[in-house]
Amino acid sequence: MKLICIGRNYVDHIDELNNERPDEPVVFIKPDSAILPKEQDFYIPEFSQDVHYEVEVLVKIKKVGKHVSKEFAHKYYDEVGLGIDFTARDLQSKLKSKGLPWEKAKGFDGAAVVGKWLSKSKFKNLDNLNFTLSKNGEKMQEGNTSLMLWKIDEIIAYVSTYFMLKKGDIIFTGTPAGVGKVSPNDYLVGTLEGEQLFDINVR
Repeated sequence: MKLICIGRNYVDHIDELNNERPDEPVVFIKPDSAILPKEQDFYIPEFSQDVHYEVEVLVKIKKVGKHVSKEFAHKYYDEVGLGIDFTARDLQSKLKSKGLPWEKAKGFDGAAVVGKWLSKSKFKNLDNLNFTLSKNGEKMQEGNTSLMLWKIDEIIAYVSTYFMLKKGDIIFTGTPAGVGKVSPNDYLVGTLEGEQLFDINVR
C-alpha cells in the first residue's frame, strides 16, 4: 500500500508558507514505512531541527481503481480518519530551494500518523467536516473540509489518472493553517467532528 498526499489544498496554509496557489493538486507519496506504529511515540529525527505537525483528514481506499471519475469516486472508500503529515521543514526548504524532491523531508520513518478510522456513513456531508489538532492542550490547527481547494472525490479522480489505487492505500487530503514545530515532550491530540482519533507523545 502507499500513502498519497495532497499539498497546498487549503488557501490559508498556502499563504502562511508563502507558497504559490497551484492550478492542480500537488501530489507526493510517502512509503508505507513512514507510518508510525500504533501506540508508539514520535521521535524527532536527528537530521532535522524543525519538524512540523500537519493535521489532515484521511481516506482509506477499499478497492482497485484506475481513471476513476469524480461521479464514481465515492464507491472507492468507506472509511475516513485523521492523521499527521510530519514534515522536516528545514530539510524540505533546502530541497525545494534546489528544485529537488521532498521525500527525505516527508517520507522518513514515523512521518505519517494514521489515527482511528470511522465509517463515512457516520457523517452527513464529508465536504463539511470539522477537525482540529491540539498541542499540550492548546488548539493549534482548526480546519473544515469545505475549505479544501479539491474535495475528496475530486482528489480520488485526479490521482487515479496517474497512480492505480489499491485496497489499503491512504490519501492524506491536505492541511489547514496553523502548522508548527514539535519539541520533545509535546503531546498532540487530533479530533474529527469532536471525536478524538489520535494522541501522540513527541520524544
